[in-house]
Amino acid sequence: MEKRRTLLFGLGALTGNLLPASSLFAEDIPNNYRSFVDIKDGYSYYYPADWREFDFRAHDSAFKDRYLQLQNVRVRFIPTDKKDIHDLGPMEEVVPDLVRYKFAAPNQVINILDMQEKTVDGKSYYTVEFQLTSPNFAIVSFGTVAIANGRYYTQIVVANERRWRRFRNKLKVVADSFRVFDI
Repeated sequence: MEKRRTLLFGLGALTGNLLPASSLFAEDIPNNYRSFVDIKDGYSYYYPADWREFDFRAHDSAFKDRYLQLQNVRVRFIPTDKKDIHDLGPMEEVVPDLVRYKFAAPNQVINILDMQEKTVDGKSYYTVEFQLTSPNFAIVSFGTVAIANGRYYTQIVVANERRWRRFRNKLKVVADSFRVFDI
C-alpha cells in the first residue's frame, strides 16, 4: 500500500491537467484534514490529518484515528452494471435495505438517524447516518454510496457511539467530501 500512496501523492500535481474539474479538487482542503485521491480507482475524500493509513480487509483504502481505533473511514467498491445510484431505486427504499443487509450484523439493532441525497458534478450520492447497537457496544456511522466507472462505491465513516456527539461534525466533513470521478 505504501507504493500506491507514494504514487498517488506523486501524481497529485498531474491531476489538475488529467482529471475533469471536480469540486473536491477545486476546494481548499479544510484545516486539519488531508486529501486522499485514488486516480486509478476514481474516488477521493478528506480525512483528519492525524489519522493513519491501515489495511482493512476487502477495502481499497482506510484511515483510522491513531488513538481511538473505532474512528475510521474506509472505501470499497464492487463491479456493477448500473450507471447511476438511482438505478438501484429510490433512496427511501435502497438505504434501509443497505443498512439492514450490508452494514449491520444479524444481532445488531438498527436506528437510521438521517438520509440525504445529493448530486455533485453530475454524480449522485446517497448518504445515511445510522446507529448499530450490539449487546456489548454501539457504533454510529455515515455510509455514502455512489456508482461510476462500472463500480458500486461505498464509503463508511464510523465512531464509537459514546464519542459520536463529540466527533460527529469532524466525521461529517469526511463523509461529505467523498467523490467519484470518471477514469
